Amino acid sequence: MTPVEVARTLLFVPGSRPDRFAKAAASGADLVVVDLEDAVAESDKETARGAVAEWLGGDGAEVGAAVRVNTIGSDHHGADVAALRGLPGLRAVVVPMAEDPDRLAALAERLGAEVAVLPLVETALGVHRVHYLAAAAGVRRLAFGHLDLAADLGSATDDTAMLMARSTLVLASRVARLPGPIDGTTTALDDPAAAAEDATRSRALGFTGKLCIHPNQVAPVNAAFRPTDDELAWAHRVLAAATAGGVARVDGQMVDAPVLLRARNLVALQGSSS
Repeated sequence: MTPVEVARTLLFVPGSRPDRFAKAAASGADLVVVDLEDAVAESDKETARGAVAEWLGGDGAEVGAAVRVNTIGSDHHGADVAALRGLPGLRAVVVPMAEDPDRLAALAERLGAEVAVLPLVETALGVHRVHYLAAAAGVRRLAFGHLDLAADLGSATDDTAMLMARSTLVLASRVARLPGPIDGTTTALDDPAAAAEDATRSRALGFTGKLCIHPNQVAPVNAAFRPTDDELAWAHRVLAAATAGGVARVDGQMVDAPVLLRARNLVALQGSSS
């Protein structure tokens, strides 16, 4: 899979702050997401677009980044896509308020096969249509925006209120044979442990990455998506027992096909996160 598809940490940086682009790229995040949408004031949209295009066509071309464009159908979306198209550093486009699979496919065609499309599912209609979004041409992975979804639903943002939507994204990703989805942000800027706790919960549900909004969230989130020493030790015991042949038993539990698959997945995850 591509770096976009295996990224655990996707760190936002405002498109209006070109002085932070290189710092974000050096933060240890698996992928930088330069934001042209919520993080940029209306009066700064054009300037930010130019700064992002200049960086991805120059100093940022080698490291690469994703860009969150403005919403499809908005006044700025067409100009965003026109400015980004063909830039050597563009790895992916994050599409906010994604709801229409046909529009995602049309965007993918404009950008070319080398650029991944990441729909950000953050409305009730987006969740309702998520299986179609996941299957749209050019879509490589789903991302979840729980804060906007909660505002759309008039619900709380806590784990219980968002559980159904999160599980729906995980299911849709698996059905469409996409990597596990990317979970939303942790708003506590000065509490890296909170981001790690959220990422641990996300991983337990089947997510494989998380959006970050501060560099201090990167290391703990990366660690949360990495298999623990205990998990890896168990996985290696399972694989060794299965290799020995016959009916295998590890830690008092029978080793059958699903258990063996989980062990293999943990070892593979260790390799992709090292």
